[in-house]
Amino acid sequence: MDTRSFRQPVVWSLPWLLFLAFPLADLVSTPRPLTVRMIAAVALIAFTVAYVSVFSRMFQPRPRWAMWQLLVIACLAVALAVWLGPAWAGLLIYVSVAAAGSLPDAAVWPAVVGAAAVCGTVVAVHGLFADLFILPLICLLTAFALRGTRYLVSVNAELTEARDELARNAVAAERVRFARDLHDLLGHSLSLIALKSELAGRLVERDPVRARAELADVEEAARRALAEVRDAVSGYRTVSLAQAVAEARSALSAAGIALRAPAQGAELPGAVDAVLGWVVREATTNVLRHSAARTMTVELQSGDDEVVLTVTDDGRGTTAPRGTGLSGLAERVEALGGRLDTGPGGSGGFRLAAALPTTAAHRVGAR
Repeated sequence: MDTRSFRQPVVWSLPWLLFLAFPLADLVSTPRPLTVRMIAAVALIAFTVAYVSVFSRMFQPRPRWAMWQLLVIACLAVALAVWLGPAWAGLLIYVSVAAAGSLPDAAVWPAVVGAAAVCGTVVAVHGLFADLFILPLICLLTAFALRGTRYLVSVNAELTEARDELARNAVAAERVRFARDLHDLLGHSLSLIALKSELAGRLVERDPVRARAELADVEEAARRALAEVRDAVSGYRTVSLAQAVAEARSALSAAGIALRAPAQGAELPGAVDAVLGWVVREATTNVLRHSAARTMTVELQSGDDEVVLTVTDDGRGTTAPRGTGLSGLAERVEALGGRLDTGPGGSGGFRLAAALPTTAAHRVGAR
């Protein structure tokens, strides 16, 4: 067990040990046979050790033998109080404290009331009626205070656990976001690099000038991908719609695919513009990898309340379930209150449509 987790409750128990001053004073001042004093002293030491041990584990999971320690405390307290008189009746206060901190809820108050009753009986038998209500009342009040403390400790432990769970969820969400960004960034860039490298390899003997131009594009794409990864790591990466269309035109032309896209229209809200840029990027990556298309078409419809971006191609289409890229893209769109639709195009091929509310500018933008 952690030393600090043991030491702190022990320190808390020290002020309660002041009640031992009464039995200690009685042990020293009251004339009794030496044997009785020695037995009482040993019993008091055993009582104190058992009490401190129970108190030190009061707010921690307790082993089974902790209940035996509580039983030892109760038996010693009752025996010493009945045997040696009202000066020892204060030991029943410790029984109340240990019971309130250790027993299950259903057993606490029967044990505490029993301890208070024994305490009051000892005081009454010896005729100390002035203390008849004080010591039993202290038994009840200390038990009540320990129950409240125990409740606060348990609530604090639950809050700490909930906070840790939220922190773990935040870390997991950030990992998912980062993985999604890297997939979207590198999937597009690496597809472009692969296509242009393949084209340069075919042109290196037939058209060295064109091959060098394509290799220069490969180098530029690699540098841009590296910069984008660094931006993603820093958390500041955004892709505008215009930038995504320009990159798509370059990548598709290298693969012999025509791009039909509208001219730059009205300025869109920043968060909407960034997500639509990711839509074009993901669509371009899928066309390059899977479609065998000859043409890709981008259409943008902007209204007062909603912006709809539709990307279609004339390739072979697909019926496969959403992959990592489309799933990540759906998360980006839905985070802004929009919707992402996928399916076959009107004349074959594949259709990808994202509808975003213009009020998404007030939401948390996608990174």
